[in-house]
This record gives sequence, C-alpha cells and structure tokens, in this order.
Amino acid sequence: MKIRTKTSIIKHHPISHGGRFSRGNQQIDVLDFSSNTSPAGMPSSVKSAIKKRLDKMEHYPDTNSINLISSLKKYIGLSDSHIVVGNGAIEILYNFCNSFLSQKHVLIPTPTFSEYESASRLVDCKFTFFKTMNLSENIDSFISKIPMNGCVFVCNPNNPTGTILSKKQITKIILAAKNKSSFVFVDECFIELVPESDQSIINLVKKYDNLFVLRSLTKSFGLAGIRIGYGVGSKTIIEILKKIKIPWSVNALAQEAGITAIKNKSHLTKSKLLIKKESTFLKKKIAKITGFECHDSSTNFILIKTKQDSTKIQKKLLKHKILIRDCKNFRGLNNHYIRIAVKSHKDNLKLVSAMEAIA
Repeated sequence: MKIRTKTSIIKHHPISHGGRFSRGNQQIDVLDFSSNTSPAGMPSSVKSAIKKRLDKMEHYPDTNSINLISSLKKYIGLSDSHIVVGNGAIEILYNFCNSFLSQKHVLIPTPTFSEYESASRLVDCKFTFFKTMNLSENIDSFISKIPMNGCVFVCNPNNPTGTILSKKQITKIILAAKNKSSFVFVDECFIELVPESDQSIINLVKKYDNLFVLRSLTKSFGLAGIRIGYGVGSKTIIEILKKIKIPWSVNALAQEAGITAIKNKSHLTKSKLLIKKESTFLKKKIAKITGFECHDSSTNFILIKTKQDSTKIQKKLLKHKILIRDCKNFRGLNNHYIRIAVKSHKDNLKLVSAMEAIA
C-alpha cells in the first residue's frame, strides 16, 4: 500500500527548542539556562496539590476543565466563554492555525518563536517575514505589511530578543488588522514575568473580535513538565477552538496544578523581583566578558551576540554542566547568538564563571 499524506506534512520539520532533552539524552544533569521558565520555580503549594491528587489518577479528567476555567475566569477577569485551555500553550497555537488560517497569508516579525511559522506551514499558509531586532522601533512599517484576510503574529515580550511593545502599539496593530479583516495573534506567555510593567492587552478580546491572546502557566509558574496553557478570544473564536480540542488533552494533574498556581500571586511577585535583580547582575557581569554582547531584555531571558560560533559555545559550556540556547535556528539570527534564562543568583554565578572560562 502506498501511504499518502498532505505535502505540507511531508515537508514539515519539527522545531528544535531548549530544555534538558534538547540534545537527546545527553547530560541531563545540567544547569538549564536554555528554558525560559520562572526563576522562582514551581510553587510549593502546587507540589502539595499534585501529591494529594495522585490517588485519583485512575479517573478520567474533566474534559471541559470546568474548575480550572472557573479559576482562570477570576484570575484574568473574563467570562468562561472567552477562555480555552490546552496541553501547554503550544496545543492552542496549532489548534488556532488549523481552525482559522488554512491557506491564508500571515505576517511574522523575525526573529521570534519559531512555532508560529511551523504551525502555519502545516495549513499551507503564505508568509511575509519582517526582520527587526526591536519591533517597537518599526511599528508603522510593520503595519503596512499586514495582509488582507490573514493573520499577524506578535510575541510580547518577544522570544528570543526580550523586547516589548506597549498596549498602545499593540492596539494600533489590532485596529489596522481589523480594517483588513485579519486576525492578530498575540503571544503573552512571558508577559507576567516582566518586572514593573503591565502591557497586557488580554482584556481587549471583549472589544476586538479579531484578537486572540495566548498565555502559559508553564512560564509564569514553572510548570514546564506539566503542560498547561490557556488562550482568550472572542466568544466565536473560543467556541470553535473548544470544538476541535481533543478530549482530555489537559490531564487531571495539570488542571489541579493550574488551579493551585494562580491562587499564588505572591509567587509571581517573587519571580519578578528576582528577574529584575538578577537580570541586571547578569548583563553587568557578561558585558565585561570579551566576545559577549547582551541585548536589552524586558523579561526573564537575555539574547547575547557572540564572537565565537554559538554551537561551539554551547558545547564548551556543557563541559561545565551548563546548557544554553543555541539560537542559530531562529529565522533572522545566525550562529553568533545564544540565549540564557535568568535564574537564581547561585546559578547565575556559575554561568558567569563558566562564560569567563571559555571566553
């Protein structure tokens, strides 16, 4: 039998990301600076909640995640008809593309999170890529590229550059896209880890039916291994996304973790204070090391331009049991960029020492 599938699937190449398993099963006992999760880690209350839930694992989870959505409703101040949850934010991204973007034209600033392009290619989209290291400096030019009846992807703050757009700038994009009957997909997975600034436009989904906002509890509350994300949009968008979501995609432990995590807002406060202090520390220290130049970042990771080859740097640091993100596979970057997460002071000291040793 000759097995056939869509050309877009045949041509599809899964994206390589950070994380301890990003290099196969090699050296998982490393300090992981390649993953951009909260430097405060998982709240202890979440660990306790999961342990209490273990004896109920023989039951199917609530496929509608009613209790989790009810908690999110209070957390973000939107009704449940505006909220969808998923097995990580990534499931919601792929469902969104599958539901609304088939064969449409999408606009993506680069460098940015590679999965926007990957998910869009699977549904045969056409692309316009807008190269910029700081979108806030090129807003008008970017807006002029918005396609008719398509979609604009914006990561805010942007991964991997760490730059952030203001509410006013995002709103300007939304209005321009609406006039062209295009969606605006705003990824706010790192927005809660921005110290001293709240540029979220999550409440605007009630006003603009072309807006969809993605959020991640993975990043905000250190739940990377549990996989829990949510998205907000118009009632029509959410109704469609709930229709195509696979049953039981959000497991019982993830639901319990999410409910418990968002009750702990003090954990976010702790994270942001740590990010503010340690980000300043890292930039100051790394700026003194020959061959490394830090980009200014508003959130919990830093993009670094390097004189050495990025892959060689990654290999050298692995010998010190430190894993950083090699950014050469980001569209718009090359083999002279790496990205590091902001972690605890103890861990950051180890990173700086190792970078000094390989410079």
